[in-house]
Amino acid sequence: ELPPSEFMQVADSTWLVLSVVSNGREPPGCQATGVTKIARSVIAPLAEHHVSVLMLSTYQTDFILVRERDLPVVIHTLAGEFDIYREESGECVPVTCDDVSNGFLKPKPPASPTLHPVQSPQTRFCVLTVAPDTLPAIATMLIDVLFYSHSPPWDAATSSQDLDSITFFSFSLIEGYISIVMDAETQKRFPSDLLLTSSTGELWRMVRIGGQPLGFDECGIVAQIAEPLAAADISAYYISTFNFDHALVPEEGIAEVIQLLQQRQENGR
Repeated sequence: ELPPSEFMQVADSTWLVLSVVSNGREPPGCQATGVTKIARSVIAPLAEHHVSVLMLSTYQTDFILVRERDLPVVIHTLAGEFDIYREESGECVPVTCDDVSNGFLKPKPPASPTLHPVQSPQTRFCVLTVAPDTLPAIATMLIDVLFYSHSPPWDAATSSQDLDSITFFSFSLIEGYISIVMDAETQKRFPSDLLLTSSTGELWRMVRIGGQPLGFDECGIVAQIAEPLAAADISAYYISTFNFDHALVPEEGIAEVIQLLQQRQENGR
């Protein structure tokens, strides 16, 4: 319904959402734990089969977006380890490999993925949720932060290789569940009694992936970050965007994360 505009760029792919649940149940929403728990079982196999993914962590759970044209490869890749269902009129219907065998082509082994630079600004972030019935109370502030707050010019934000800070605000509303990522200074502008976080109230630091816009044709970007963090049992809250990928990790673990990723880049050269 959005009118065409020279200021709006739309990717040419249509994406489908994979929601990964454990034992048929959504994980509890009391703690934002991130993508590492499913990295090896979902993201890594898809990368090996040359499937590009977009990752969206929310406060409640994680979503993996795949291109619609890649769905046959996705199902064939994951069917051995997962029960796969598609949603039809609100009902979950089992999917088998036979349902997508027509036209399935076994993918060629992918080339070694490009190792993209990573940057870690000093900005501290909060991962939050809001009760839906309290959203109207902060709606004006949300609009101001999303659309009217000052942000640095795009060129300046992307040209620096050593960012001291970064402007980043993420708001998602999925099936009634709200998830927000904002920096600690922006959080002070909101009523503290309406923003809900985990009982530990931890702060997060960001690792931004990519020295220039990544595009959507390359695979393995998420796996390069998620796999080593999963192996080290480090939680990561991962958000893919149109231009860059962003992984948020607990503040106390940022030094270990940077060391792990630097070692991986050195070993990949």
